[in-house]
Amino acid sequence: MNTYSSFQKHLQNELADIKSAGLYKNERIITSPQGAEIRVSTGQEVLNFCANNYLGLSDSKELIEAAKQAMDSRGFGMSSVRFICGTQDLHKQLEAAIAKFFGTEDTILYAACFDANGGVFEPLLTDQDAIISDSLNHASIIDGVRLCKAVRYRYANADMADLEKQLQAAQEQRFRIIVTDGVFSMDGNVAPLDKIYELAQKYDAMIMVDESHSAGVVGKTGRGTTELFNLKGQVEIITGTLGKSFGGAIGGFTTGKKEIIDMLRQRSRPYLFSNSIPPSIAGAGIKMFEMMERSNELQDKLHSNTDYFVEKMKAAGFDIKPTQSSICAVMLYDAKLSQDMASKLLDEGIYVTGFYYPVVPKELARIRVQISAGHEKAHLDKCIAAFIKIGKELGVIK
Repeated sequence: MNTYSSFQKHLQNELADIKSAGLYKNERIITSPQGAEIRVSTGQEVLNFCANNYLGLSDSKELIEAAKQAMDSRGFGMSSVRFICGTQDLHKQLEAAIAKFFGTEDTILYAACFDANGGVFEPLLTDQDAIISDSLNHASIIDGVRLCKAVRYRYANADMADLEKQLQAAQEQRFRIIVTDGVFSMDGNVAPLDKIYELAQKYDAMIMVDESHSAGVVGKTGRGTTELFNLKGQVEIITGTLGKSFGGAIGGFTTGKKEIIDMLRQRSRPYLFSNSIPPSIAGAGIKMFEMMERSNELQDKLHSNTDYFVEKMKAAGFDIKPTQSSICAVMLYDAKLSQDMASKLLDEGIYVTGFYYPVVPKELARIRVQISAGHEKAHLDKCIAAFIKIGKELGVIK
């Protein structure tokens, strides 16, 4: 038996265990543009309540046209990294638009926010420094921290007493940075950035916020947690993505203090060794930020839709985690139940996904419903009615 035969058997056993535990992830295939209403490979037309398409822009005709124009004028791809010959005027224009939107000094683009978070710590911090990270931070932040030699501290999710305790311990280090998601993607809660800022000032620490699930959603005009807590321009580092609210394609960014961004351009490995984002993404991104400057209509509709959905679901008796975003976690606690309920909801024309360990802690399985400005009231009502029907059938509600 050769090496791969042994490894193959090992993987087959592991995969069989995952399937027998009801934890195997099957990918459903969409055969239409992303949107509130989608078509899946079975031919079924369903309502999509599990995309990060918060502003409903994934199938925006304006963005599609901007992407086409960028391809016509600047080509299909860059075939290079930024510092060799992969920087176009569109990249610089998009970076400037992002900095203007968040009220920061400069911006650097990445292929994805996973790369932005993976490439932010190691160029800036050494083993003389400290990273104090929220326990529920995204996997990309965790991986980025692992790549850095800084001393690691962790505090319980949004627990300011614990954060203060960790900051006190981190006084031994040279520089300190507090790292948090703006919105925690599985629960929908917003980081208490005002209190984090107070502690950062008290204990001489910088702040980094990942606004991937909060930009476009949180704050009156969707500028994220720094807008919500009136801290625009006060946070040293913000990371985010173009792959959720901002058109739903791909591409990430780090925006913040000028010297930090400049150092990332010199030393951030995912930036230095990955192709530039294609012209179509940059062109559509520029158009998207123009749209955000022009009107607040999409944010207003998103907030209204979310308030309506949460109110009706709570009234029906569902256990909903408190949310300050457009993420609505319907708590079921049992992994198999989350899978069964999601499957039955799909039969009702509602496309949602059950989440369970290791994506969320054990015995905290849930269905995460994500509301969009693309949803109309009729969509919300159909989703609520389906949840009530299946919820009663499975004994989740009475």
